[in-house]
Amino acid sequence: MSSSTLAYAVLIAMTTAQANDSTGYVGTGGVEYLKNKNISMHSEDLYISKDEIRVNYKFKNLSNKDITETVLFPMPAVPSFIDSDYADTSATYNNFKIWANGKPITPTLHVRTFMYPIIIKNGEKSHAEKAIDTTKVFKACGISDAQMMSPWTYKFDTNDINQRLLDCNNKALDKFIDDKEDLDIFWDSQVIYSWEQTFKANTITKVKHTYKPLVGGSVDLDSGQYGDFCVDDSTQRSFNKNGRPYHALSYILTTGANWAKPIANFKLTVERDPNELVSFCWKGKVKKIGPTTFEIKETNFVPTHDFDVAFIMK
Repeated sequence: MSSSTLAYAVLIAMTTAQANDSTGYVGTGGVEYLKNKNISMHSEDLYISKDEIRVNYKFKNLSNKDITETVLFPMPAVPSFIDSDYADTSATYNNFKIWANGKPITPTLHVRTFMYPIIIKNGEKSHAEKAIDTTKVFKACGISDAQMMSPWTYKFDTNDINQRLLDCNNKALDKFIDDKEDLDIFWDSQVIYSWEQTFKANTITKVKHTYKPLVGGSVDLDSGQYGDFCVDDSTQRSFNKNGRPYHALSYILTTGANWAKPIANFKLTVERDPNELVSFCWKGKVKKIGPTTFEIKETNFVPTHDFDVAFIMK
């Protein structure tokens, strides 16, 4: 194992992301993530497998006063149009659970929508890579929270929602929709959980949450992504000419940088099934602690990139 960029290769064709806790608020104009200078993440113990993500945090209030903050946990933005390889979204949002100091918490669920602005480059129309929060526009067009959640719940026909957008006389949609006769309108739906958390003065607060991750996948690895996900030569040589089916997920670590200090003690455990290879990139030491389990430990850790992992069939 290398102590530089580790070549536990990751290949993701349909990657879905999960995230660290962060403070902030959800308003009509969007989601704001805030840095709190008085609360540090003392430790983070993160476990990742295809079946479960489990996170144990210890936060420390560095001040002499109790602090109550809104803690946000954003789920990934799920596209309104998905294919058969996409993750089971309903299984994820239905089993998200939180405990604070051992007591269960019922979080508030928020839903946001995002669309990609039309851009013109060299006379050609395309869509920007960065999406814009369009929740306010959707609501102005009479689209409910339940309808905006349809990519998660499958309870509403996306074409019906798209038709309502086409029929809506809202000039804000002109920057996203070019053809007012075309029902193929692409938008994303994001679920965000929030809860009020009191951090006692000069005290450690323990927060735990678990959920079933969004796991994408494909029947074959795309060689064009080898470089993006650190696929080393030995891993490539193990692939047969027919390719390898795989599942993949992504965990957003960077929101963990919104606390007062670096994460004092960080541990990441990745577990695969016996019939799989596991592949990911990491700058630092990775230790194999069991036949199917890998462990990363860091001190004074500042996450600067997110974590992508693939589970590849042998």
